[in-house]
Amino acid sequence: MTAPPPDELRTTLLEYRALCEEVLQLYREEQQCLGNARDYPAFLFYRRRKDLLPRLEKALTDLRRWRGHRRDGGAPGPHVSTELRALTDEIQTMLMRILQLDRENRQALLGRGLLPSEHLPRPAAQQPHFVANLYRRHSVA
Repeated sequence: MTAPPPDELRTTLLEYRALCEEVLQLYREEQQCLGNARDYPAFLFYRRRKDLLPRLEKALTDLRRWRGHRRDGGAPGPHVSTELRALTDEIQTMLMRILQLDRENRQALLGRGLLPSEHLPRPAAQQPHFVANLYRRHSVA
């Protein structure tokens, strides 16, 4: 497998970070709407999440290609590893915040009677530090 240019990995990570920022903004807006006493526009948020899915799938496909390259022995050069590590850490932090907001929003929806209880995460997923432990188990150190 030939090594893709390191700039391409940087671009892929920057695009993924921008997508994560968009998802994070969506969940913040949803949390704000759920905090208000007014009606919750469920279809609006459903539609926005559904519109994000193809872009998320493409981004994940791009990231999987890089992960395959790393498994095959390839690695980015030392001159980019610090920047890429910082970008990866920033993305992981955003993903953990997204998961936390999603959990809070689902609980708020349940409290309003807008979500059936089977849509809540299993009790194991509600343990403190569950997401951090999940990252630690699946990260390539």
